[in-house]
Amino acid sequence: MFASVMKSSDVSPFARRVYAALVKVPAGRVITYAALGRRIGCGSPRAIGQALRANPFAPQVPCHRVIAADLTPGGFQGKRQGNALTRKLSLLADEGVKFYNNRLVETHRVIR
Repeated sequence: MFASVMKSSDVSPFARRVYAALVKVPAGRVITYAALGRRIGCGSPRAIGQALRANPFAPQVPCHRVIAADLTPGGFQGKRQGNALTRKLSLLADEGVKFYNNRLVETHRVIR
């Protein structure tokens, strides 16, 4: 599956770098937009978010595992509330990652 990400002409080289770094985040763990950016040499968490928003390979490229630096869920599918956010929280809960009052409960799950 991931090989198709690397070969797809519809995916920018920047997005490929984001996705390649993200597939290394295991189930049950999360990473912040900023930390994911640092892994690929990008200083713009917003640029990371835009690449994830356009992710055509979810859930194989698990954009639900990326959260905000303040350990809130951040966005999902271009939205920060509603059904999209509920879906992100559900996907994370299925992997054992829990939020309470919109904050990550177990901070040891964050990859820095």
